[in-house]
Amino acid sequence: MAAVLQASNALPAPPPIHQLHHFAYRAKDAEETRHFYEDILGLPLYHIIQSDVVPSTGEYCPYTHFFFRLQDGSFIAFFDLGDDQASEPSPNTPKWVNHISFRVDSIQALQDMKARLEANGVEVLGVTDHHIFHSIYFFDPNGVRLELTAQLADEFQMLQESKTAHARLNEWTARKEQWRRERAAGKASEALKPQRNDRPEFAAK
Repeated sequence: MAAVLQASNALPAPPPIHQLHHFAYRAKDAEETRHFYEDILGLPLYHIIQSDVVPSTGEYCPYTHFFFRLQDGSFIAFFDLGDDQASEPSPNTPKWVNHISFRVDSIQALQDMKARLEANGVEVLGVTDHHIFHSIYFFDPNGVRLELTAQLADEFQMLQESKTAHARLNEWTARKEQWRRERAAGKASEALKPQRNDRPEFAAK
């Protein structure tokens, strides 16, 4: 243990991670994806990389990798692998779990984007009230679930929220360890429920 602590003390401090650079998904069709993100959502097509070989792995797989730029300089990116195949959803995960959320400036901006999406035939869920922000939800042409979010809480409120985050997660972790022991002993069959319901208006009947 002492050797591990000594080795960790010799490591440099983690450098600051400033922002998301990009998040990448598979695209069935590059032009269909470009139309959605650039013409409807207003994110400009900014960069394209094309190759026959994947640089990180060295494997042969022809691709067109293309990027759309957000206002803060980050990107959402896609790979068109040239086979007209879309990503398959995870078989053990509900479709609403995996998603990416973009932030807009106001509730009005959220409502305006909802109108644009619906005018282009996109089904939109919401506006949903999450207390500290409001959101709308929809799917892109590749089956990627997207969220647009208008933040309501200010920096002070979010700072106050951050002060309890570790304690709440630690409580969850302790309860989950107990649940695992009970499950191993055949005493727990259902998934673990959280210790607190932050959305009582949606409580199960």
